[in-house]
Amino acid sequence: MRTQLRAPVRVCLCAVSAALVFSAVLFAQEKSTASNDEIQIHQLERAWNQAEAHHDVGAVTAIVADTLTYIDFDGSIMNKAEYLRDVTRTAYQADHLYDEGLKVVIYGNAAVVNGIYRETGTSKGKSYIHRVRFTDTWIKQNGVWRCAASQNTLIPNK
Repeated sequence: MRTQLRAPVRVCLCAVSAALVFSAVLFAQEKSTASNDEIQIHQLERAWNQAEAHHDVGAVTAIVADTLTYIDFDGSIMNKAEYLRDVTRTAYQADHLYDEGLKVVIYGNAAVVNGIYRETGTSKGKSYIHRVRFTDTWIKQNGVWRCAASQNTLIPNK
């Protein structure tokens, strides 16, 4: 009688074990895809910083969506055309523009990035240091990530 009970238990344990292994494989595949997207968005954020610092409108154009909504740290709101004009302004010249850390969260074909960047440079002959907290919303269309919305908040000096 004991051997009759062991066979169904073994079958059940094998089925549960197989399901766990299968789930782990699926999760690992899903995680690696998200990791690739996270890496790509990290690279795009850095490329965007460099393009903006060097007033490279072509590079910025490729990074942001045509429907971009950009909210600058002074509260101004710009669409893509207005933002690209702003990027070409040479009244300010960034010496360094780099992120102090950012977090990317993927939601399928959308991603939200939160972080802080620091910018140093000169504007109208005067040195400046800006430390800014930002949130960027990225959309993946036809396999290409583009930033659709960006909001920036100036962190006051203490």
